[in-house]
Amino acid sequence: MQANFLNMRKYFTVMPLFLAFGLSGRILAQEMTHLKLQDALGLAMNQNKQVILASLEQESSVAKFHQTNAVFLPQVDLSYTAFTTNNPLNAFGFKLQQQSITQTDFDPRLLNNPSATQNFMAKAEVNQPLINMDMIFARKAAHEQIDVYSYKTKRTKEYVTFEVQKAYEQLQLAHDAVQVLTEALQTVNSIYTSTNQRFEKGFLQKSDVLQVQVQVNAMESKLAEAKSNVQNASDYLSLMMGAKTGKIYSVDSIRKNNTVEVIETQVPDDRADFKAMQSALKAQDQMLNSGRMAYLPKLNAFGNFQINDKSAFGFNSQSYLLGAQFSWNMFAGTATRNKVSEYKVERTKIEEQLAYQKEQSQLELNKTNRQLKDASFAITQSETSVDHAEEALRILKNRFEQGLVTTNDLLQAQSILSQQKLMKAQAIFQYNTTVSYLQFLTSTSEK
Repeated sequence: MQANFLNMRKYFTVMPLFLAFGLSGRILAQEMTHLKLQDALGLAMNQNKQVILASLEQESSVAKFHQTNAVFLPQVDLSYTAFTTNNPLNAFGFKLQQQSITQTDFDPRLLNNPSATQNFMAKAEVNQPLINMDMIFARKAAHEQIDVYSYKTKRTKEYVTFEVQKAYEQLQLAHDAVQVLTEALQTVNSIYTSTNQRFEKGFLQKSDVLQVQVQVNAMESKLAEAKSNVQNASDYLSLMMGAKTGKIYSVDSIRKNNTVEVIETQVPDDRADFKAMQSALKAQDQMLNSGRMAYLPKLNAFGNFQINDKSAFGFNSQSYLLGAQFSWNMFAGTATRNKVSEYKVERTKIEEQLAYQKEQSQLELNKTNRQLKDASFAITQSETSVDHAEEALRILKNRFEQGLVTTNDLLQAQSILSQQKLMKAQAIFQYNTTVSYLQFLTSTSEK
């Protein structure tokens, strides 16, 4: 019985230390890559999928604008066609085009019952737009779309910057939690050692030792969860940077962001997303003009050059045709009128969306400014609480060694200290992310 009791004491003494060394070994075994915030932002601007997609949309808008060059540039079609027919009209027409009509071709028998007649025609057709006012305004609308997507790309980069900053700060918080819990585990192990020594001397009950052991197990579980959070935050940061997941990043220590100099109280009108919608309004105005110009007549020139021969790849008979066409679609049902009405509705819709987005952003800015004040106050309070908790734990440790307080009091003091340290880190994280969000809400930039 006495031997079993001694073995149990030995088990309680060795197990927490063994687990602590095991956790420490796994931490050291992990390879970490140190990452600066500016490096993360640089990678994200080049490799983030959202930024890449936005840039591709911008390139697509440029390509669509270049398609409208057809408003001014000629269109040229080349063709080579082979025919054979015994149709009287076509057969005689082929011979006319080949400039091969003879007196015998006017024989009524040949005119009415021609033999199979072949014609090989090489043709070049040219169409030159001259005056198409509706297409000119449509081209201007396409040019405004370039600005729309340019501003969208800029806003996407601003959003990705905010997300990277937040992900980096989440990783800082996760690392800080690991550090706090590691220190807490060391302290609890120290309490366990002291408790076990007093237990061996008969000053404490076995329940006191078990109570500390429960705290050790709980702290180890929290530490394992905190380490998983480090991996999760590293994976998300890798995703935002367009890098492969699986790496664990070490980062700079979490600290309060002091970059806020002036608190903005008004959302700027020249924010990139607002500018995008303003450009969309201009594009819609141009489309509205294009719809109205569809009522006006159009003037276009055309021409073709033909070579006809009865033999394949023969080029004996040449002819050309040049002309200009003045056309005016006087009535196209109600299509043109309804198209103009559609453009008006779309313009009003964009205008309302812009006004609503500005109002919504102003509400967000007001709320974020209040959150910044709350976060700043929380940091001050948490710093004071950590100081008080550290002093309380120190006093209780001394009194515990003198047998004046219980193990439960000491463990509770340690738990409060860890909680306050985590709350302090959380408050700093909240403050920093709020600063980043403020910068995102009030950013002003050119394309």
